[in-house]
Amino acid sequence: MKRKHNIGYYLIKYKVFLIFAVLFIVMAVTSDFFLTKANLFNMLRQLSINGLLAVGMTFVLITGGIDLSIGAVLTFSAMVGCSFIRNDSPYPVIVCILVTIAIGITIGFINGVVIAKGNVPAFIVTLGTQLMASGGALLFNNGSPIPGLKDSYNTIGAGNILGIPLPIIIFLVVLLVGVLILKRTRFGRYTYAVGGNNLAAEACGINAAVVKIKVYVIAGLCAAIAGIVLSSRVKTATPLAGDGYELDAIAAVVLGGTSLSGGVGSMWGTVVGVLIIGLLNNGMDLLNVQSYFQDIIQGLIIVLAVFIDVNTNKKQR
Repeated sequence: MKRKHNIGYYLIKYKVFLIFAVLFIVMAVTSDFFLTKANLFNMLRQLSINGLLAVGMTFVLITGGIDLSIGAVLTFSAMVGCSFIRNDSPYPVIVCILVTIAIGITIGFINGVVIAKGNVPAFIVTLGTQLMASGGALLFNNGSPIPGLKDSYNTIGAGNILGIPLPIIIFLVVLLVGVLILKRTRFGRYTYAVGGNNLAAEACGINAAVVKIKVYVIAGLCAAIAGIVLSSRVKTATPLAGDGYELDAIAAVVLGGTSLSGGVGSMWGTVVGVLIIGLLNNGMDLLNVQSYFQDIIQGLIIVLAVFIDVNTNKKQR
């Protein structure tokens, strides 16, 4: 016999979709420019950065961890990578891309090893690497940006394929890979198992430490890709480019239904969370909301998302 659910059940289950729909309608009504093709593509370009970071963060949060370093990893990896492709540099673009990705993966690996093997709380480890990567980005070029990047590199952030901006395509490709890994691979199942009950997962023969290391490597990789997209879009690498991006990513993933307690979450929910954050940022810019108020509103969203997550988990116990 099928269990009947009341309307409250469906409102809670699909709350993130309802929030997005309401925000979209409000913005469409209050701003004449919102529904224009130029603005929608601009919004999607901007949210692609947060989307890339959120894909990696989804893996981390599902295991019950957290990564506060991704914004700084984005910055530091892009700063070092872009030093290889200034206009006067003899190196091809692929060198910059490989160096940037290698740095992101390396920092992610270090995070994962210290957390999984050293049994150090993820909050402390990633806060430490955030500070080190931020300091490294400032130290690398004496606090100055790296401008004058090759046009072939800038095409990554400014180019189009069949009228679709490349940053959006890159985000969608990374997203689909993330979906396939979570839903269609053994590693994806292990990720949920470790987040749901670490001890039970190990009792079933799952190497929880290896799983945790891999998810932080994925987060570092996604941060590096985001660094490539962002620096190529603005045609320069700056030592403060990634400041605050980790908070947007966490907010998007939690809004999308991924639990901070681990074991619960989906990549599609993360997409909707990314869209909500992008919609809010774009909408507040269109309505000329001061940046100070934007920070306050985003902070409230993070607190509200965590509040809903905690209380939803209590009801399910």
